Amino acid sequence: MRITAATAFALMAALLKAASERGVTTPEMIFYRNGWSLLVVSIWLSLGPGWAAVKTRAPLAHLTRSVVGLVSMLFTFGALALLPLGEATTLTYAAPIIATLLSGLLLKEKIGIRRWAAVAVGFAGVLLIAHPGNGAAPVGILVGVAAAFGQSAVMITVRQISQTENVAAIVFWFSVFTTIAGAAMLPFFGQGHDRLTYLLLALCGLCGGIGQLTMTASLRYAPVSVVVPFDYLQIVWGITIGWLVFLTPATPLVFAGAALIAGSGIYTAYREGARGKEPAEARSMPESS
Repeated sequence: MRITAATAFALMAALLKAASERGVTTPEMIFYRNGWSLLVVSIWLSLGPGWAAVKTRAPLAHLTRSVVGLVSMLFTFGALALLPLGEATTLTYAAPIIATLLSGLLLKEKIGIRRWAAVAVGFAGVLLIAHPGNGAAPVGILVGVAAAFGQSAVMITVRQISQTENVAAIVFWFSVFTTIAGAAMLPFFGQGHDRLTYLLLALCGLCGGIGQLTMTASLRYAPVSVVVPFDYLQIVWGITIGWLVFLTPATPLVFAGAALIAGSGIYTAYREGARGKEPAEARSMPESS
Protein backbone atom coordinates (compact mmCIF):
# COMPACT_ATOMS: atom_id res chain seq x y z
CA MET A 1 0.00 0.00 0.00
CA ARG A 2 2.71 2.48 0.95
CA ILE A 3 4.73 1.74 -2.18
CA THR A 4 1.59 2.39 -4.23
CA ALA A 5 1.12 5.69 -2.40
CA ALA A 6 4.71 6.81 -3.02
CA THR A 7 4.45 5.87 -6.69
CA ALA A 8 1.09 7.63 -7.10
CA PHE A 9 2.39 10.84 -5.51
CA ALA A 10 5.54 10.72 -7.65
CA LEU A 11 3.43 10.37 -10.80
CA MET A 12 1.22 13.22 -9.60
CA ALA A 13 4.25 15.48 -9.13
CA ALA A 14 5.57 14.58 -12.58
CA LEU A 15 2.19 15.28 -14.18
CA LEU A 16 1.97 18.64 -12.42
CA LYS A 17 5.50 19.47 -13.59
CA ALA A 18 4.51 18.60 -17.16
CA ALA A 19 1.34 20.68 -16.86
CA SER A 20 3.30 23.68 -15.56
CA GLU A 21 5.54 23.48 -18.64
CA ARG A 22 2.38 23.68 -20.76
CA GLY A 23 1.34 26.98 -19.16
CA VAL A 24 -0.88 25.74 -16.32
CA THR A 25 -0.85 28.12 -13.34
CA THR A 26 -0.55 27.04 -9.71
CA PRO A 27 -4.19 27.96 -8.83
CA GLU A 28 -5.33 25.81 -11.76
CA MET A 29 -3.23 22.94 -10.45
CA ILE A 30 -4.89 23.28 -7.06
CA PHE A 31 -8.39 23.18 -8.55
CA TYR A 32 -7.90 20.21 -10.85
CA ARG A 33 -5.71 18.22 -8.47
CA ASN A 34 -8.20 18.49 -5.62
CA GLY A 35 -11.34 18.38 -7.73
CA TRP A 36 -10.43 15.03 -9.27
CA SER A 37 -9.10 13.78 -5.93
CA LEU A 38 -12.44 14.70 -4.35
CA LEU A 39 -14.12 12.42 -6.88
CA VAL A 40 -11.85 9.53 -5.86
CA VAL A 41 -12.43 10.19 -2.15
CA SER A 42 -16.22 10.41 -2.70
CA ILE A 43 -16.28 7.05 -4.48
CA TRP A 44 -14.20 5.54 -1.66
CA LEU A 45 -16.58 6.92 0.96
CA SER A 46 -19.59 5.54 -0.90
CA LEU A 47 -18.07 2.07 -1.24
CA GLY A 48 -16.21 1.92 2.08
CA PRO A 49 -16.65 3.75 5.38
CA GLY A 50 -19.79 5.63 4.33
CA TRP A 51 -20.67 9.31 4.46
CA ALA A 52 -21.24 9.23 8.20
CA ALA A 53 -17.44 9.18 8.56
CA VAL A 54 -17.17 12.81 7.41
CA LYS A 55 -19.33 14.20 10.20
CA THR A 56 -17.41 16.61 12.37
CA ARG A 57 -17.83 18.47 15.64
CA ALA A 58 -14.85 20.73 14.92
CA PRO A 59 -15.55 22.66 11.69
CA LEU A 60 -13.21 25.52 12.66
CA ALA A 61 -10.37 23.06 13.18
CA HIS A 62 -10.95 21.70 9.67
CA LEU A 63 -11.02 25.25 8.31
CA THR A 64 -7.69 26.06 9.97
CA ARG A 65 -6.13 22.84 8.72
CA SER A 66 -7.43 23.53 5.21
CA VAL A 67 -6.12 27.11 5.08
CA VAL A 68 -2.68 25.94 6.22
CA GLY A 69 -2.81 23.11 3.68
CA LEU A 70 -3.84 25.45 0.88
CA VAL A 71 -0.91 27.80 1.51
CA SER A 72 1.42 24.81 1.71
CA MET A 73 0.06 23.48 -1.58
CA LEU A 74 0.64 26.83 -3.30
CA PHE A 75 4.31 26.70 -2.33
CA THR A 76 4.65 23.01 -3.16
CA PHE A 77 3.18 23.32 -6.63
CA GLY A 78 5.14 26.53 -7.17
CA ALA A 79 8.35 24.65 -6.35
CA LEU A 80 7.44 21.98 -8.92
CA ALA A 81 7.06 24.69 -11.55
CA LEU A 82 10.34 26.45 -10.67
CA LEU A 83 12.71 23.60 -9.81
CA PRO A 84 13.82 20.33 -11.39
CA LEU A 85 11.51 17.52 -10.28
CA GLY A 86 14.13 15.76 -8.16
CA GLU A 87 15.11 18.87 -6.19
CA ALA A 88 11.50 19.96 -5.64
CA THR A 89 10.50 16.51 -4.38
CA THR A 90 13.53 16.18 -2.11
CA LEU A 91 13.10 19.60 -0.48
CA THR A 92 9.48 18.77 0.32
CA TYR A 93 10.68 15.75 2.26
CA ALA A 94 12.48 18.01 4.70
CA ALA A 95 9.01 18.64 6.15
CA PRO A 96 9.09 15.81 8.76
CA ILE A 97 12.41 17.17 10.01
CA ILE A 98 11.01 20.69 10.36
CA ALA A 99 7.86 19.26 11.99
CA THR A 100 10.04 17.63 14.65
CA LEU A 101 11.63 21.01 15.33
CA LEU A 102 8.27 22.80 15.45
CA SER A 103 6.75 20.16 17.73
CA GLY A 104 9.37 21.07 20.30
CA LEU A 105 8.96 24.82 19.87
CA LEU A 106 5.17 25.01 19.52
CA LEU A 107 3.81 21.87 21.19
CA LYS A 108 6.49 21.81 23.92
CA GLU A 109 7.32 18.19 23.17
CA LYS A 110 10.56 16.86 24.56
CA ILE A 111 13.16 16.31 21.85
CA GLY A 112 16.19 14.25 22.87
CA ILE A 113 19.74 14.69 21.69
CA ARG A 114 19.39 11.93 19.09
CA ARG A 115 16.39 13.56 17.46
CA TRP A 116 18.16 16.92 17.51
CA ALA A 117 21.07 15.23 15.75
CA ALA A 118 18.67 13.82 13.14
CA VAL A 119 17.25 17.32 12.60
CA ALA A 120 20.77 18.70 12.11
CA VAL A 121 21.61 15.97 9.58
CA GLY A 122 18.40 16.66 7.68
CA PHE A 123 19.10 20.37 7.48
CA ALA A 124 22.60 19.59 6.24
CA GLY A 125 20.92 17.72 3.40
CA VAL A 126 18.75 20.75 2.62
CA LEU A 127 21.85 22.96 2.50
CA LEU A 128 23.56 20.59 0.06
CA ILE A 129 20.60 20.87 -2.30
CA ALA A 130 20.11 24.62 -1.82
CA HIS A 131 23.78 25.62 -1.97
CA PRO A 132 24.66 28.58 -4.22
CA GLY A 133 25.82 27.58 -7.67
CA ASN A 134 23.76 24.41 -7.98
CA GLY A 135 22.10 25.76 -11.12
CA ALA A 136 18.60 26.07 -9.63
CA ALA A 137 16.87 29.45 -9.55
CA PRO A 138 17.25 31.11 -6.13
CA VAL A 139 13.55 31.94 -6.11
CA GLY A 140 12.76 28.28 -6.74
CA ILE A 141 14.95 27.21 -3.83
CA LEU A 142 13.21 29.72 -1.53
CA VAL A 143 9.79 28.49 -2.66
CA GLY A 144 10.90 24.87 -2.14
CA VAL A 145 12.09 25.61 1.41
CA ALA A 146 8.85 27.51 2.08
CA ALA A 147 6.96 24.45 0.83
CA ALA A 148 8.82 22.27 3.33
CA PHE A 149 7.91 24.65 6.17
CA GLY A 150 4.32 24.70 4.94
CA GLN A 151 4.18 20.91 4.88
CA SER A 152 5.56 20.77 8.41
CA ALA A 153 2.81 23.15 9.55
CA VAL A 154 0.29 20.82 7.90
CA MET A 155 1.76 17.90 9.83
CA ILE A 156 1.41 19.75 13.11
CA THR A 157 -2.20 20.82 12.46
CA VAL A 158 -3.28 17.39 11.22
CA ARG A 159 -1.59 15.78 14.19
CA GLN A 160 -3.67 17.95 16.50
CA ILE A 161 -6.99 17.51 14.70
CA SER A 162 -6.54 13.75 14.22
CA GLN A 163 -6.76 13.28 17.99
CA THR A 164 -10.51 13.91 17.80
CA GLU A 165 -11.46 13.70 14.11
CA ASN A 166 -11.81 10.77 11.73
CA VAL A 167 -9.12 10.55 9.03
CA ALA A 168 -11.88 10.30 6.39
CA ALA A 169 -13.31 13.61 7.58
CA ILE A 170 -9.89 15.29 7.49
CA VAL A 171 -9.22 14.13 3.92
CA PHE A 172 -12.73 14.90 2.66
CA TRP A 173 -13.14 18.40 4.07
CA PHE A 174 -9.66 19.41 2.97
CA SER A 175 -10.46 18.26 -0.57
CA VAL A 176 -13.74 20.18 -0.52
CA PHE A 177 -12.13 23.39 0.76
CA THR A 178 -9.22 23.36 -1.67
CA THR A 179 -11.48 22.57 -4.62
CA ILE A 180 -13.70 25.55 -3.75
CA ALA A 181 -10.66 27.78 -3.17
CA GLY A 182 -9.16 26.70 -6.49
CA ALA A 183 -12.45 27.37 -8.29
CA ALA A 184 -12.58 30.86 -6.73
CA MET A 185 -9.14 31.63 -8.19
CA LEU A 186 -9.92 30.37 -11.70
CA PRO A 187 -11.57 33.62 -12.91
CA PHE A 188 -8.29 35.42 -12.18
CA PHE A 189 -5.69 32.78 -13.08
CA GLY A 190 -7.49 30.22 -15.24
CA GLN A 191 -7.05 29.90 -18.98
CA GLY A 192 -7.95 27.57 -21.79
CA HIS A 193 -5.79 24.52 -22.56
CA ASP A 194 -5.68 21.74 -25.10
CA ARG A 195 -7.06 18.26 -24.47
CA LEU A 196 -3.70 16.77 -23.55
CA THR A 197 -3.17 19.37 -20.81
CA TYR A 198 -6.62 18.73 -19.35
CA LEU A 199 -5.85 15.01 -19.45
CA LEU A 200 -2.61 15.61 -17.51
CA LEU A 201 -4.52 17.60 -14.89
CA ALA A 202 -7.19 14.91 -14.55
CA LEU A 203 -4.59 12.19 -14.17
CA CYS A 204 -2.68 14.18 -11.54
CA GLY A 205 -5.87 14.52 -9.50
CA LEU A 206 -6.67 10.83 -9.79
CA CYS A 207 -3.11 9.93 -8.76
CA GLY A 208 -3.36 12.33 -5.81
CA GLY A 209 -6.61 10.75 -4.63
CA ILE A 210 -5.26 7.21 -4.98
CA GLY A 211 -2.07 8.20 -3.18
CA GLN A 212 -3.98 9.76 -0.31
CA LEU A 213 -6.21 6.74 0.19
CA THR A 214 -3.48 4.10 -0.10
CA MET A 215 -1.27 6.10 2.26
CA THR A 216 -4.06 6.13 4.83
CA ALA A 217 -4.93 2.46 4.25
CA SER A 218 -1.32 1.39 4.84
CA LEU A 219 -1.61 2.50 8.46
CA ARG A 220 -4.19 -0.22 9.07
CA TYR A 221 -1.58 -2.90 8.51
CA ALA A 222 1.62 -1.49 10.01
CA PRO A 223 2.74 1.34 12.32
CA VAL A 224 4.08 4.58 10.89
CA SER A 225 7.69 3.79 11.83
CA VAL A 226 7.50 0.67 9.63
CA VAL A 227 5.92 2.24 6.54
CA VAL A 228 7.70 5.63 6.53
CA PRO A 229 10.87 4.30 4.80
CA PHE A 230 8.75 3.44 1.77
CA ASP A 231 7.62 7.08 1.53
CA TYR A 232 11.12 8.08 0.48
CA LEU A 233 10.74 6.06 -2.69
CA GLN A 234 9.10 9.23 -3.99
CA ILE A 235 12.49 10.94 -3.93
CA VAL A 236 13.93 8.07 -5.98
CA TRP A 237 11.04 8.30 -8.43
CA GLY A 238 11.31 12.09 -8.59
CA ILE A 239 15.02 12.03 -9.42
CA THR A 240 14.56 9.18 -11.92
CA ILE A 241 11.59 10.74 -13.73
CA GLY A 242 13.32 14.13 -13.73
CA TRP A 243 16.29 12.54 -15.47
CA LEU A 244 14.47 10.30 -17.96
CA VAL A 245 11.45 12.48 -18.81
CA PHE A 246 12.51 16.07 -18.16
CA LEU A 247 16.21 15.52 -18.98
CA THR A 248 17.40 17.14 -15.75
CA PRO A 249 19.81 14.70 -14.08
CA ALA A 250 20.51 15.25 -10.40
CA THR A 251 23.98 16.35 -9.32
CA PRO A 252 26.07 14.36 -6.82
CA LEU A 253 25.27 16.99 -4.17
CA VAL A 254 21.54 16.49 -4.73
CA PHE A 255 22.00 12.73 -4.27
CA ALA A 256 23.97 13.36 -1.07
CA GLY A 257 21.37 15.82 0.22
CA ALA A 258 18.54 13.41 -0.57
CA ALA A 259 20.35 10.62 1.31
CA LEU A 260 20.80 12.83 4.39
CA ILE A 261 17.18 14.00 4.36
CA ALA A 262 15.82 10.48 3.88
CA GLY A 263 18.11 9.03 6.54
CA SER A 264 17.13 11.74 9.01
CA GLY A 265 13.42 11.23 8.38
CA ILE A 266 13.60 7.45 8.65
CA TYR A 267 15.63 7.64 11.87
CA THR A 268 13.16 10.11 13.38
CA ALA A 269 10.26 7.77 12.58
CA TYR A 270 12.21 4.85 14.08
CA ARG A 271 12.85 6.80 17.29
CA GLU A 272 9.16 7.69 17.55
CA GLY A 273 8.25 4.02 17.22
CA ALA A 274 10.90 2.95 19.73
CA ARG A 275 9.54 5.44 22.26
CA GLY A 276 6.09 3.90 21.85
CA LYS A 277 4.68 7.12 20.46
CA GLU A 278 3.55 6.33 16.96
CA PRO A 279 2.77 9.61 15.21
CA ALA A 280 -0.37 10.15 13.22
CA GLU A 281 -0.53 10.09 9.43
CA ALA A 282 0.71 13.67 9.48
CA ARG A 283 4.22 12.60 10.48
CA SER A 284 4.89 10.69 7.33
CA MET A 285 4.53 11.50 3.65
CA PRO A 286 3.90 15.12 2.81
CA GLU A 287 0.28 15.24 1.92
CA SER A 288 0.18 17.78 -0.86
CA SER A 289 3.45 16.73 -2.62
